[in-house]
Amino acid sequence: MEPPDPADRTNLSRRMLEQFLAVAREKHFGRAAELLGMSQPPLSQSVQRLERAVGVRLLDRGAGGVRLTAAGTVFAADARRLLDLRTAMVERARRVASGLEGDVRVGYVSLLGHLYLPTMLRTAAERLPGLRIHLQHGSSQGVADRVRTGSLDLGFLRDPARLADDLVRRVIATERLAAAVPHDHRLAGGDGIALARLREEDFVLPDPAALPVLAEQLRLACRQAGFAPRAVAVADDLSGLFSYVAAGLCVSLLPEDLRRLTVPGVSFVPLREPAVRLDTTVYAVHRPDADPAVLRLLDMITGPPLAAEGA
Repeated sequence: MEPPDPADRTNLSRRMLEQFLAVAREKHFGRAAELLGMSQPPLSQSVQRLERAVGVRLLDRGAGGVRLTAAGTVFAADARRLLDLRTAMVERARRVASGLEGDVRVGYVSLLGHLYLPTMLRTAAERLPGLRIHLQHGSSQGVADRVRTGSLDLGFLRDPARLADDLVRRVIATERLAAAVPHDHRLAGGDGIALARLREEDFVLPDPAALPVLAEQLRLACRQAGFAPRAVAVADDLSGLFSYVAAGLCVSLLPEDLRRLTVPGVSFVPLREPAVRLDTTVYAVHRPDADPAVLRLLDMITGPPLAAEGA
C-alpha cells in the first residue's frame, strides 16, 4: 500500500464512508454499486481513494468478490459508529431546539417495564403527542452506561450499585422487599412473617454481578435474621427469580410491588422485619444536559431531581 496521499487525508466524506460500508456489507463491488444506484467503476475508485487517505488496505479483492482485511474490519466498525454519531448529532440538535418534539430513547431493566413504563407512555401520549419514545431493555449497569455515553436519553433502574458522577438521578418509587413463595407453600396467604421462618427453605438468589444491590440486601437481611440463605439457583434478572419460585422449587425476596403482575404460581408474603433495611428504590437517570423533552417527561411523573451525582 502506498503512503497516504496528503491531498486525500481530509476527504473522508459521509458519502465515501457509506460507499465503503456498502461494499463491506455486500462483499461485492457490483452488488454494492447496484444498491447505491451507481456504476461499479466510480465506486471502486471511491474505495481506492479512501484506502489512500487512510494509508492501509481495507479490502482484499478476489475473483468472487471482496473481504475485509483486519484493518478494514476495525475501520468499518468505527465508520458505522461515526455515521451513527453524526446522525445522532443532527437529531439531538433538533430535539434541543424544539423541546416538545423528537425522539427520547428510554432504557429500562427487567420487570420495571410492566410497573412504571405504561404510566409514562400514557402520560406522554396525552400531554406530549409529538414525542416519540423508544424503549430498550438492558441490565442495570448497561442502561446506566448507555445513558452516560449518550446512546440512551433516559434510564429506569432499580437500586444501581454504581452510577457515573456525571449522571442525575430521580427517585421514581421506593418499594419494600417481601417473601416470594410458591402458591402452595405453607406460608402462602399469610399476612406477614418473620424472615427467620425461611431459614430452612431453598432460595433462588440474585446474581451479584447483574443485581448487586438486591443480592447484597438479601444476604444482609438473612444474616440479620440469623441464617445464611441456602442457594439452589441463581438468576440474573427478576424474571428468572420469578420463574424459579413459580416452578415451586424455592423461595426468594422480591420487591413487593411486583405482586401487581400476578405471576401464576407465586405468592407474596410481607416481611415483619423493622430492624433490617428491606427497601429497594427505582431511579430515573439522565445526563445533566438532558434535552428539554426528557426533563418535561420526567417532571410529569416525578418531583424535582433528587441529586446531581458529584455536584
